[in-house]
Amino acid sequence: MNATTAPSATPPAPATATGRDRSRLWAGLSAALFVPAVLAAGLLLLSSERVSGCVTYGVQCAKGLPGWLFVWSACIGAVAFVVALAAPALRVRQVALAAQLCAECTALLVILSYYA
Repeated sequence: MNATTAPSATPPAPATATGRDRSRLWAGLSAALFVPAVLAAGLLLLSSERVSGCVTYGVQCAKGLPGWLFVWSACIGAVAFVVALAAPALRVRQVALAAQLCAECTALLVILSYYA
């Protein structure tokens, strides 16, 4: 009887696959928290003098949010979200997640900087 075991035929896993990839989790979480973040930014803006004066008395009202910048950054964030979920390569998912986070932060900063 041979007490030794034969070496396994499977190659060792690459170094990047040793840890769990959470890029899809973070992409979904950041997409889910984007709408509450926009609502929180809106509530935060109600405490400023300009917005509260506009809501209460109708003075110092801006024409509106620069829609093209907000829409473009939100659309880029949505496309990056889809890529982060669907891409098979780890590096592509990580880059898409970074692009999604940057686009969502840009959309939030547009809201805060335009009305504050």
